[in-house]
Amino acid sequence: MSTAYVPSQPQPSGAPPPGPPVLPHASEATRLLCAGVYLDSAYRDRVIEELHLNEQRIAAPSLGFDAARVLAHALRARRQEIAWALAILGLWVVGGGLTGGVLFLFLGPSLLLAAASWIRGRSTRPPLYRLVPAFVLRWYGRILFAALLAAVVTAAFGAAEEDSSDPYGYGSSDGLGLYSDDPTDGGLFGWLPELVRELASAIEVWEAWSALAVLALIALCEAGRRGQFARVMAAELSPQRFPDAANDPAEQAEGQRFQRLRDRIRTEQHAPLVMYHPARPFCGAGAAYETWVLAVELRPDPAKKQQPLSNRAVLEKVRPLLERLRVPAETAEYAGHVVRDRLRWLEIDECVFLPAEGLLRREDAPYPAFSEHRERSVEEGAEKRRHFLRVRVGGWEEELVTTVFVRVHTQGRMLMLEIAPHVLLPVRADFKDADRAAHRFRHNNALGKAAWALARVPRSAASALAVLGRAVAYGWRLLTGGFAGALPEGPALSVRELGSAEAGSTFQEMDVVRYLRSVQDRVAHGVRTALDESGYQTGEFVQKIVNISNGGVNVENIGDVSHSTFAVGSHASASSVSGGDAPQKGSAGDVQR
Repeated sequence: MSTAYVPSQPQPSGAPPPGPPVLPHASEATRLLCAGVYLDSAYRDRVIEELHLNEQRIAAPSLGFDAARVLAHALRARRQEIAWALAILGLWVVGGGLTGGVLFLFLGPSLLLAAASWIRGRSTRPPLYRLVPAFVLRWYGRILFAALLAAVVTAAFGAAEEDSSDPYGYGSSDGLGLYSDDPTDGGLFGWLPELVRELASAIEVWEAWSALAVLALIALCEAGRRGQFARVMAAELSPQRFPDAANDPAEQAEGQRFQRLRDRIRTEQHAPLVMYHPARPFCGAGAAYETWVLAVELRPDPAKKQQPLSNRAVLEKVRPLLERLRVPAETAEYAGHVVRDRLRWLEIDECVFLPAEGLLRREDAPYPAFSEHRERSVEEGAEKRRHFLRVRVGGWEEELVTTVFVRVHTQGRMLMLEIAPHVLLPVRADFKDADRAAHRFRHNNALGKAAWALARVPRSAASALAVLGRAVAYGWRLLTGGFAGALPEGPALSVRELGSAEAGSTFQEMDVVRYLRSVQDRVAHGVRTALDESGYQTGEFVQKIVNISNGGVNVENIGDVSHSTFAVGSHASASSVSGGDAPQKGSAGDVQR
């Protein structure tokens, strides 16, 4: 297993080849999300509910990953989980009959452990009103299961009969309160020894051995389930084999519904025409990061000849400056090796946001008419249909995706510049540790695997019932929900956002800031150039750009001293001079980021 995989970038030091270094369906983010559906049943259920059950919902944009492949593995993981749940539940039912009902005694602790898990929830830091009762129930269930197991083992070896016929009376010794007639002598759990003795004397030897055999089979099923996950991580989800999507067993799954939805998702997730829900327009792009809107008045410069200024003209000045970020420095090669920088794979495209409202069928989304929508929307200031220049950097093997949406609009002698950065944080830590967990289980000794499996036997019955219950509920919703004929709607959530960590590392935060500052600087420079070449003053625009910055020493070199701005400190004021205009001043707090 490769624990520090870094893909090579053999391109020369000139302009990089077109396209990302890794296709979305083969990216590391896709692989880790596919592993996550085997690890977390709640995440898997959310993926299936969003992409498979709610057939009317359009897929959210999938930046740097393939949602259809994640769905394929989610459905496969659920089929495997249901099969193992049926096997385990069958052993409990059949074993209960073979053991004369002895095995059914263990259902009580299993339900207690399941209730403890449900009360605690999935939060990493649950509140005390959840944590305390969950702790009590968990340990109560464990102690009760251990007591029942001790009774069965005692009965299996005939120790109960020996104690009852002990001529020396060791069974009634009260030195440690083990078999005292008074159950309160042993403290809080003083009743347990008496329970163990009574159960052991009531259980036949053959019943005890049958119960132990069935519990051992249940442990084997738990070990087999974990072993199957480990084999999947070592095979189709390994870093070496994962790029070969054509031979992925999950992709070969039969089923008309899955095949139809898979094709729809792959049509929608990377389309430049984004069909959105009004309440979640940027669903799939991640968390908003320092979004800001800047408005300046278009003041003619008396010393220059005015030219028509359109939104397209401004964007055409911005785009070449952004493309230059791909070009490495002159010292980008050393000793025959190419310096790595994700900005060399900067992606720039145009996208149009359209509301999904009004569609009668999901297939009616006007993806083929994107060019027409782009040309008509680029000059619009409409509320629902919006045109953006989309700039994307997929860092850390597409785990850290930084996307900047840029929109320019001129109206009423005003220029509005909208910059909406969004960041997709890295994949959850437990998903990233899937390779390590699988490797550790595969290479563990027999004793370690047995201990792992035995620890999961107590709650196996309740867990199997929960799995089958969720499967039945899903099937009922699928049959009666009417999702296939429902009116289309925009995405409710992104499976990529759902599988993201709460925060990134310091290095990743530094990379996000570097990407955003580079893109914002080029956008500002391009807009200022468009204003200048069209015969408009640029002083007010430059001043506001400086005020939006983080503070410290900020200098915008505009070409000559008459178009320069200088600000010092986070609360400093900035002044600029343009032509014969008087200096304009503003503080760094004038514009909220």
